[in-house]
Amino acid sequence: MSAKKSTAAANSVRIIGGAWRRRVLRFPESVGLRPTPDRVRETLFNWLGQDLQGLTCLDLFAGSGALGFEAASRGAAKVVMVEAAPGVLAALEANAQMLLAGSRVEIVRSDAVKFAASTGLHFDVLFLDPPYHQGWIDRLIPLLPNILAQSAAIYVESETALDGLGDWRTVRQGKAGQVFYHLMRRGEPDDAE
Repeated sequence: MSAKKSTAAANSVRIIGGAWRRRVLRFPESVGLRPTPDRVRETLFNWLGQDLQGLTCLDLFAGSGALGFEAASRGAAKVVMVEAAPGVLAALEANAQMLLAGSRVEIVRSDAVKFAASTGLHFDVLFLDPPYHQGWIDRLIPLLPNILAQSAAIYVESETALDGLGDWRTVRQGKAGQVFYHLMRRGEPDDAE
């Protein structure tokens, strides 16, 4: 019984701010799925500003949905969550229904590169937390100008420290365990903040 209980707890994450604060998101086991820890999410949204009112966000490897639902909870006008794994996708849809997210959250089943190459939409914030050691970030760099607004911010989690991605430079960074996390803005680091 207790093993089952701890597995269930391990497959959930709590929204930490905004309208859906304290609501619990549940998700299945999936290879490479590692929800962004509360402390890191708190840091990220301090960097971005607590109120994302009117912004459009793209959570390109949505996984648990922690980043995308957190952004919607904090007032983002639209959050598009992209996920390829069917079981994880079903959990995202169930969580969106539970939160009554409506049209503010759009869940798309797609490969991240295919979505970025074909969307035609431009986003103000990109959450980028791909599976490690698979070359996703390198494949996405040339597509970033096509999907991001001129003043867009990128949040990246990776297995190594990053100076930037294409035209975006790291302006804030941290490390939690083995994960490096970065906030990037277009231009030189001194100009970006």
